[in-house]
Amino acid sequence: MSWITSEQALAILKVQPQTLYANVSRGKIRTRPSPEDTRRSLYHGDDVKALASRNAGRRSVAEVATHTISFGEPVLASGISTIAEGRLWYRGEDAAAMAEHATLETVAALLWQAERVTFEAPPTARGTPVPSNPFEAGLLALARRASHDFPTGGRSRTMLRREAAGLVGTLATATLGGTAQAGLPLHERVAQAWKAPGALDLIRRVLVLLADHELNASTFAARTAASTGAPLAAGLLAGLSTLAGPLHGGAALGVQALADATGRIGARRAVHDWLSRGHRLPAFGHPLYPEGDVRAQALLAQFELPAAFAELREAVAALSDEPPNVDFALAALADACRLPANAPLALFAIARSVGWIAHMLEQTERGGLIRPRAQYDGPALKDVTRSLPHGAGGGSGRA
Repeated sequence: MSWITSEQALAILKVQPQTLYANVSRGKIRTRPSPEDTRRSLYHGDDVKALASRNAGRRSVAEVATHTISFGEPVLASGISTIAEGRLWYRGEDAAAMAEHATLETVAALLWQAERVTFEAPPTARGTPVPSNPFEAGLLALARRASHDFPTGGRSRTMLRREAAGLVGTLATATLGGTAQAGLPLHERVAQAWKAPGALDLIRRVLVLLADHELNASTFAARTAASTGAPLAAGLLAGLSTLAGPLHGGAALGVQALADATGRIGARRAVHDWLSRGHRLPAFGHPLYPEGDVRAQALLAQFELPAAFAELREAVAALSDEPPNVDFALAALADACRLPANAPLALFAIARSVGWIAHMLEQTERGGLIRPRAQYDGPALKDVTRSLPHGAGGGSGRA
Protein backbone atom coordinates (compact mmCIF):
# COMPACT_ATOMS: atom_id res chain seq x y z
CA MET A 1 0.00 0.00 0.00
CA SER A 2 1.48 3.39 -1.02
CA TRP A 3 0.55 6.90 0.09
CA ILE A 4 1.10 9.77 -2.33
CA THR A 5 1.04 13.57 -2.16
CA SER A 6 -1.75 15.72 -3.51
CA GLU A 7 0.46 16.80 -6.41
CA GLN A 8 0.98 13.17 -7.40
CA ALA A 9 -2.72 12.39 -7.01
CA LEU A 10 -3.73 15.37 -9.15
CA ALA A 11 -1.26 14.37 -11.85
CA ILE A 12 -2.73 10.85 -11.98
CA LEU A 13 -6.37 11.95 -11.90
CA LYS A 14 -5.88 15.00 -14.15
CA VAL A 15 -8.42 17.03 -12.15
CA GLN A 16 -8.57 20.23 -10.13
CA PRO A 17 -7.86 20.14 -6.34
CA GLN A 18 -11.56 20.67 -5.58
CA THR A 19 -12.43 17.42 -7.39
CA LEU A 20 -9.79 15.51 -5.45
CA TYR A 21 -11.19 16.78 -2.13
CA ALA A 22 -14.75 15.99 -3.23
CA ASN A 23 -13.74 12.39 -3.96
CA VAL A 24 -12.17 12.17 -0.50
CA SER A 25 -15.34 13.45 1.14
CA ARG A 26 -17.40 10.88 -0.79
CA GLY A 27 -15.22 8.07 0.52
CA LYS A 28 -13.71 7.22 -2.87
CA ILE A 29 -10.14 8.06 -1.79
CA ARG A 30 -8.69 7.37 1.65
CA THR A 31 -6.45 9.98 3.23
CA ARG A 32 -4.25 10.51 6.27
CA PRO A 33 -2.04 13.30 7.65
CA SER A 34 1.53 13.36 6.42
CA PRO A 35 3.92 12.18 9.19
CA GLU A 36 6.40 14.87 8.07
CA ASP A 37 3.91 17.73 8.07
CA THR A 38 0.52 17.18 9.71
CA ARG A 39 -0.91 20.21 7.89
CA ARG A 40 -0.64 18.29 4.63
CA SER A 41 -2.50 15.15 3.59
CA LEU A 42 -1.40 11.96 1.87
CA TYR A 43 -3.73 10.01 -0.41
CA HIS A 44 -4.08 6.26 -0.85
CA GLY A 45 -2.29 5.51 -4.12
CA ASP A 46 -4.38 2.45 -5.03
CA ASP A 47 -7.61 4.39 -4.52
CA VAL A 48 -6.35 7.18 -6.75
CA LYS A 49 -5.27 4.79 -9.52
CA ALA A 50 -8.56 2.87 -9.35
CA LEU A 51 -10.55 6.06 -9.67
CA ALA A 52 -8.37 7.27 -12.53
CA SER A 53 -8.95 4.03 -14.44
CA ARG A 54 -12.73 4.31 -13.98
CA ASN A 55 -12.63 7.86 -15.28
CA ALA A 56 -10.38 7.01 -18.21
CA GLY A 57 -13.26 6.62 -20.65
CA ARG A 58 -14.53 9.85 -22.14
CA ARG A 59 -17.58 11.12 -20.26
CA SER A 60 -20.45 12.83 -22.01
CA VAL A 61 -21.01 16.54 -21.56
CA ALA A 62 -24.27 15.78 -19.74
CA GLU A 63 -22.54 13.44 -17.29
CA VAL A 64 -19.82 15.98 -16.52
CA ALA A 65 -22.41 18.70 -15.97
CA THR A 66 -24.49 16.50 -13.67
CA HIS A 67 -21.52 15.75 -11.40
CA THR A 68 -20.41 19.39 -11.44
CA ILE A 69 -23.38 20.95 -9.65
CA SER A 70 -22.83 19.56 -6.12
CA PHE A 71 -19.24 20.01 -4.84
CA GLY A 72 -17.95 18.53 -8.10
CA GLU A 73 -15.76 19.84 -10.87
CA PRO A 74 -15.43 23.62 -11.38
CA VAL A 75 -18.34 25.25 -13.22
CA LEU A 76 -16.53 28.33 -14.49
CA ALA A 77 -13.14 30.01 -14.27
CA SER A 78 -12.55 32.56 -11.51
CA GLY A 79 -9.48 34.26 -10.09
CA ILE A 80 -11.08 35.25 -6.79
CA SER A 81 -10.79 32.36 -4.32
CA THR A 82 -10.21 28.63 -4.13
CA ILE A 83 -9.91 25.77 -1.64
CA ALA A 84 -6.70 23.79 -2.08
CA GLU A 85 -4.61 21.63 0.28
CA GLY A 86 -7.34 22.02 2.87
CA ARG A 87 -6.86 25.82 2.95
CA LEU A 88 -8.95 28.76 1.74
CA TRP A 89 -7.11 31.19 -0.55
CA TYR A 90 -8.05 34.73 -1.59
CA ARG A 91 -6.27 35.56 -4.86
CA GLY A 92 -3.36 33.38 -3.75
CA GLU A 93 -3.31 34.63 -0.14
CA ASP A 94 -4.07 32.26 2.75
CA ALA A 95 -7.36 33.50 4.25
CA ALA A 96 -6.62 32.11 7.73
CA ALA A 97 -3.26 33.89 7.74
CA MET A 98 -4.95 37.12 6.61
CA ALA A 99 -7.42 36.81 9.50
CA GLU A 100 -4.52 37.33 11.90
CA HIS A 101 -4.18 40.98 10.88
CA ALA A 102 -6.45 42.04 7.99
CA THR A 103 -9.80 43.84 8.01
CA LEU A 104 -12.78 43.30 5.72
CA GLU A 105 -11.77 46.52 3.96
CA THR A 106 -8.34 45.00 3.25
CA VAL A 107 -9.91 41.84 1.87
CA ALA A 108 -12.30 43.83 -0.31
CA ALA A 109 -9.40 45.78 -1.81
CA LEU A 110 -7.67 42.48 -2.62
CA LEU A 111 -10.74 40.71 -4.05
CA TRP A 112 -12.00 43.74 -5.96
CA GLN A 113 -8.48 44.62 -7.15
CA ALA A 114 -8.82 48.14 -5.79
CA GLU A 115 -6.22 50.32 -4.09
CA ARG A 116 -8.38 51.17 -1.08
CA VAL A 117 -11.94 50.40 0.02
CA THR A 118 -14.13 52.10 2.64
CA PHE A 119 -17.72 51.11 3.30
CA GLU A 120 -19.80 54.26 3.68
CA ALA A 121 -23.54 53.99 3.09
CA PRO A 122 -25.38 56.81 1.30
CA PRO A 123 -27.82 58.63 3.63
CA THR A 124 -31.27 57.07 3.94
CA ALA A 125 -34.22 59.25 3.05
CA ARG A 126 -36.07 60.67 6.03
CA GLY A 127 -39.24 58.83 6.91
CA THR A 128 -37.99 55.54 5.45
CA PRO A 129 -39.27 52.76 7.75
CA VAL A 130 -36.60 50.50 9.26
CA PRO A 131 -37.84 46.98 10.13
CA SER A 132 -36.80 45.60 13.50
CA ASN A 133 -35.80 42.28 11.90
CA PRO A 134 -32.19 42.76 10.66
CA PHE A 135 -32.55 40.32 7.77
CA GLU A 136 -35.74 41.99 6.57
CA ALA A 137 -34.06 45.39 6.89
CA GLY A 138 -31.16 44.22 4.70
CA LEU A 139 -33.50 42.82 2.05
CA LEU A 140 -35.55 46.01 1.88
CA ALA A 141 -32.50 48.26 1.74
CA LEU A 142 -31.09 46.31 -1.19
CA ALA A 143 -34.47 46.12 -2.92
CA ARG A 144 -34.75 49.93 -2.79
CA ARG A 145 -31.31 50.26 -4.33
CA ALA A 146 -31.96 47.57 -6.96
CA SER A 147 -35.08 49.39 -8.17
CA HIS A 148 -33.16 52.63 -8.80
CA ASP A 149 -29.53 51.72 -9.59
CA PHE A 150 -28.19 51.44 -13.13
CA PRO A 151 -27.36 48.13 -14.84
CA THR A 152 -23.69 47.16 -14.76
CA GLY A 153 -23.07 47.17 -18.50
CA GLY A 154 -21.04 49.97 -20.03
CA ARG A 155 -19.94 51.47 -16.70
CA SER A 156 -16.34 52.03 -15.65
CA ARG A 157 -14.52 49.78 -13.18
CA THR A 158 -13.93 52.75 -10.88
CA MET A 159 -17.62 53.68 -10.78
CA LEU A 160 -18.73 50.10 -10.14
CA ARG A 161 -16.28 49.68 -7.26
CA ARG A 162 -17.41 52.95 -5.71
CA GLU A 163 -21.02 51.81 -5.95
CA ALA A 164 -20.09 48.41 -4.52
CA ALA A 165 -18.50 49.96 -1.43
CA GLY A 166 -21.67 51.96 -0.81
CA LEU A 167 -23.79 48.82 -1.16
CA VAL A 168 -21.79 46.92 1.47
CA GLY A 169 -22.17 49.94 3.74
CA THR A 170 -25.91 50.05 3.01
CA LEU A 171 -26.36 46.37 3.87
CA ALA A 172 -24.29 46.66 7.05
CA THR A 173 -26.11 49.79 8.23
CA ALA A 174 -29.52 48.20 7.61
CA THR A 175 -28.54 44.93 9.28
CA LEU A 176 -27.13 46.72 12.33
CA GLY A 177 -30.17 48.96 12.70
CA GLY A 178 -28.34 52.13 11.73
CA THR A 179 -26.84 52.52 15.21
CA ALA A 180 -23.14 52.26 14.37
CA GLN A 181 -20.93 55.32 13.98
CA ALA A 182 -19.92 56.09 10.41
CA GLY A 183 -16.25 56.43 9.51
CA LEU A 184 -15.06 53.43 11.49
CA PRO A 185 -13.77 50.13 10.05
CA LEU A 186 -16.71 47.78 9.63
CA HIS A 187 -15.75 45.39 12.45
CA GLU A 188 -15.63 48.33 14.86
CA ARG A 189 -19.06 49.48 13.74
CA VAL A 190 -20.47 45.97 14.28
CA ALA A 191 -18.95 45.71 17.77
CA GLN A 192 -20.26 49.16 18.64
CA ALA A 193 -23.78 48.41 17.38
CA TRP A 194 -23.91 45.23 19.45
CA LYS A 195 -22.24 46.83 22.49
CA ALA A 196 -19.59 44.12 22.42
CA PRO A 197 -16.15 45.79 22.62
CA GLY A 198 -14.64 42.57 23.96
CA ALA A 199 -15.59 40.77 20.75
CA LEU A 200 -13.94 43.35 18.48
CA ASP A 201 -11.04 41.20 17.30
CA LEU A 202 -13.18 38.07 16.92
CA ILE A 203 -15.67 39.99 14.77
CA ARG A 204 -12.79 41.23 12.60
CA ARG A 205 -11.55 37.66 12.12
CA VAL A 206 -15.03 36.39 11.26
CA LEU A 207 -15.56 39.05 8.60
CA VAL A 208 -12.23 38.21 6.97
CA LEU A 209 -12.76 34.43 7.00
CA LEU A 210 -16.30 34.62 5.58
CA ALA A 211 -15.63 37.16 2.82
CA ASP A 212 -15.63 34.58 0.03
CA HIS A 213 -15.79 30.82 -0.49
CA GLU A 214 -15.55 29.95 -4.14
CA LEU A 215 -18.78 29.42 -6.09
CA ASN A 216 -21.15 28.54 -3.24
CA ALA A 217 -24.93 28.70 -3.69
CA SER A 218 -25.39 32.37 -2.79
CA THR A 219 -22.38 33.47 -4.83
CA PHE A 220 -23.64 31.54 -7.85
CA ALA A 221 -27.01 33.28 -7.48
CA ALA A 222 -25.35 36.70 -7.30
CA ARG A 223 -23.06 35.95 -10.20
CA THR A 224 -25.93 34.67 -12.35
CA ALA A 225 -27.82 37.90 -11.70
CA ALA A 226 -24.76 39.90 -12.72
CA SER A 227 -24.45 37.90 -15.94
CA THR A 228 -27.79 39.36 -17.07
CA GLY A 229 -26.48 42.91 -16.61
CA ALA A 230 -28.63 43.49 -13.51
CA PRO A 231 -27.55 46.21 -11.04
CA LEU A 232 -25.07 45.20 -8.35
CA ALA A 233 -27.79 45.71 -5.73
CA ALA A 234 -29.97 43.13 -7.49
CA GLY A 235 -27.13 40.61 -7.39
CA LEU A 236 -26.62 41.26 -3.68
CA LEU A 237 -30.35 40.76 -3.16
CA ALA A 238 -30.14 37.38 -4.93
CA GLY A 239 -27.16 36.38 -2.83
CA LEU A 240 -28.73 37.47 0.45
CA SER A 241 -31.98 35.63 -0.29
CA THR A 242 -30.06 32.44 -1.04
CA LEU A 243 -27.86 32.78 2.02
CA ALA A 244 -30.89 32.60 4.34
CA GLY A 245 -31.49 28.88 3.70
CA PRO A 246 -30.81 26.41 6.55
CA LEU A 247 -28.31 24.56 4.35
CA HIS A 248 -26.27 27.73 3.89
CA GLY A 249 -26.01 30.82 6.09
CA GLY A 250 -28.91 29.74 8.27
CA ALA A 251 -27.11 26.60 9.45
CA ALA A 252 -25.99 28.31 12.67
CA LEU A 253 -29.63 28.41 13.79
CA GLY A 254 -29.68 24.61 13.81
CA VAL A 255 -26.61 24.31 16.00
CA GLN A 256 -27.98 27.02 18.30
CA ALA A 257 -31.07 24.85 18.75
CA LEU A 258 -28.89 21.82 19.46
CA ALA A 259 -26.87 23.78 22.03
CA ASP A 260 -30.07 24.94 23.73
CA ALA A 261 -31.29 21.34 23.90
CA THR A 262 -27.89 20.29 25.25
CA GLY A 263 -28.29 22.74 28.10
CA ARG A 264 -31.65 21.19 29.00
CA ILE A 265 -31.21 17.45 28.48
CA GLY A 266 -27.50 16.89 27.79
CA ALA A 267 -25.59 16.62 24.51
CA ARG A 268 -25.92 12.87 23.91
CA ARG A 269 -29.70 12.95 24.35
CA ALA A 270 -29.98 16.11 22.24
CA VAL A 271 -27.97 14.59 19.39
CA HIS A 272 -29.87 11.30 19.65
CA ASP A 273 -33.24 13.08 19.48
CA TRP A 274 -32.08 15.19 16.55
CA LEU A 275 -30.89 12.18 14.54
CA SER A 276 -33.96 10.12 15.43
CA ARG A 277 -36.12 12.71 13.68
CA GLY A 278 -34.18 12.11 10.48
CA HIS A 279 -32.32 15.42 10.59
CA ARG A 280 -28.70 15.74 9.47
CA LEU A 281 -26.51 17.25 12.17
CA PRO A 282 -26.00 20.93 11.31
CA ALA A 283 -22.62 22.64 11.39
CA PHE A 284 -20.45 19.50 11.36
CA GLY A 285 -18.30 18.39 8.44
CA HIS A 286 -17.74 20.05 5.07
CA PRO A 287 -17.26 18.29 1.70
CA LEU A 288 -14.43 20.62 0.68
CA TYR A 289 -12.48 20.21 3.93
CA PRO A 290 -11.93 16.46 4.55
CA GLU A 291 -9.49 17.25 7.37
CA GLY A 292 -11.71 19.91 8.95
CA ASP A 293 -12.94 23.39 8.08
CA VAL A 294 -9.90 25.65 8.35
CA ARG A 295 -12.14 28.67 9.01
CA ALA A 296 -13.63 26.98 12.06
CA GLN A 297 -10.20 25.98 13.29
CA ALA A 298 -8.94 29.55 12.98
CA LEU A 299 -11.89 30.92 14.98
CA LEU A 300 -12.20 28.20 17.65
CA ALA A 301 -8.54 28.69 18.59
CA GLN A 302 -9.34 32.26 19.68
CA PHE A 303 -11.94 31.78 22.42
CA GLU A 304 -13.11 29.27 25.01
CA LEU A 305 -16.13 27.24 24.00
CA PRO A 306 -19.25 27.71 26.13
CA ALA A 307 -20.03 24.56 28.12
CA ALA A 308 -23.00 23.48 25.97
CA PHE A 309 -21.01 23.78 22.74
CA ALA A 310 -18.02 21.93 24.21
CA GLU A 311 -20.30 19.11 25.35
CA LEU A 312 -22.01 19.05 21.96
CA ARG A 313 -18.72 18.82 20.07
CA GLU A 314 -17.62 15.94 22.30
CA ALA A 315 -20.91 14.08 21.81
CA VAL A 316 -20.79 14.43 18.03
CA ALA A 317 -17.14 13.29 17.98
CA ALA A 318 -18.24 10.06 19.70
CA LEU A 319 -20.73 9.34 16.89
CA SER A 320 -18.98 10.75 13.85
CA ASP A 321 -15.55 11.71 12.58
CA GLU A 322 -16.89 14.99 11.18
CA PRO A 323 -15.36 17.99 12.99
CA PRO A 324 -17.28 21.25 13.55
CA ASN A 325 -17.40 23.67 10.64
CA VAL A 326 -17.59 27.45 10.49
CA ASP A 327 -21.33 27.52 11.27
CA PHE A 328 -20.62 25.81 14.61
CA ALA A 329 -17.84 28.31 15.30
CA LEU A 330 -20.15 31.25 14.50
CA ALA A 331 -22.92 30.03 16.81
CA ALA A 332 -20.44 29.27 19.61
CA LEU A 333 -18.76 32.67 19.22
CA ALA A 334 -22.11 34.47 19.38
CA ASP A 335 -22.96 32.62 22.58
CA ALA A 336 -19.54 33.13 24.16
CA CYS A 337 -19.54 36.87 23.44
CA ARG A 338 -23.24 37.39 24.24
CA LEU A 339 -23.98 38.71 20.75
CA PRO A 340 -27.56 38.97 19.42
CA ALA A 341 -29.22 35.71 18.39
CA ASN A 342 -29.15 36.82 14.75
CA ALA A 343 -25.42 37.64 14.86
CA PRO A 344 -24.22 34.55 12.90
CA LEU A 345 -26.43 35.29 9.88
CA ALA A 346 -25.75 39.03 10.10
CA LEU A 347 -21.97 38.51 10.16
CA PHE A 348 -22.23 36.01 7.33
CA ALA A 349 -24.26 38.40 5.18
CA ILE A 350 -22.07 41.46 5.79
CA ALA A 351 -18.84 39.55 5.14
CA ARG A 352 -20.03 37.54 2.13
CA SER A 353 -21.42 40.63 0.41
CA VAL A 354 -17.76 41.46 -0.35
CA GLY A 355 -17.33 38.13 -2.12
CA TRP A 356 -20.63 38.42 -3.98
CA ILE A 357 -19.52 41.77 -5.34
CA ALA A 358 -16.09 40.42 -6.31
CA HIS A 359 -17.77 37.70 -8.38
CA MET A 360 -20.25 40.14 -9.91
CA LEU A 361 -17.45 42.48 -10.92
CA GLU A 362 -15.50 39.60 -12.42
CA GLN A 363 -18.57 38.32 -14.29
CA THR A 364 -19.31 41.80 -15.62
CA GLU A 365 -15.75 42.19 -16.89
CA ARG A 366 -15.56 38.73 -18.47
CA GLY A 367 -19.07 38.86 -19.91
CA GLY A 368 -21.41 36.09 -20.98
CA LEU A 369 -24.82 34.95 -19.75
CA ILE A 370 -24.85 32.09 -17.23
CA ARG A 371 -27.60 29.85 -18.52
CA PRO A 372 -27.25 26.11 -17.74
CA ARG A 373 -29.49 23.52 -19.43
CA ALA A 374 -31.78 21.16 -17.52
CA GLN A 375 -31.44 17.40 -17.89
CA TYR A 376 -35.10 16.57 -18.49
CA ASP A 377 -36.44 13.53 -16.64
CA GLY A 378 -40.19 14.22 -16.85
CA PRO A 379 -42.95 12.41 -18.78
CA ALA A 380 -42.23 11.16 -22.28
CA LEU A 381 -42.58 13.83 -24.95
CA LYS A 382 -45.74 13.59 -27.01
CA ASP A 383 -45.66 13.32 -30.79
CA VAL A 384 -47.23 16.68 -31.57
CA THR A 385 -47.34 16.05 -35.32
CA ARG A 386 -50.07 13.42 -34.82
CA SER A 387 -52.35 15.85 -32.99
CA LEU A 388 -52.00 18.75 -35.46
CA PRO A 389 -54.77 19.37 -38.06
CA HIS A 390 -53.92 18.46 -41.65
CA GLY A 391 -51.65 21.09 -43.14
CA ALA A 392 -50.61 22.60 -39.80
CA GLY A 393 -47.05 22.81 -38.60
CA GLY A 394 -45.65 24.52 -41.67
CA GLY A 395 -43.66 27.71 -41.81
CA SER A 396 -39.99 28.52 -41.72
CA GLY A 397 -39.27 26.67 -38.47
CA ARG A 398 -37.25 29.60 -37.13
CA ALA A 399 -39.54 30.40 -34.23
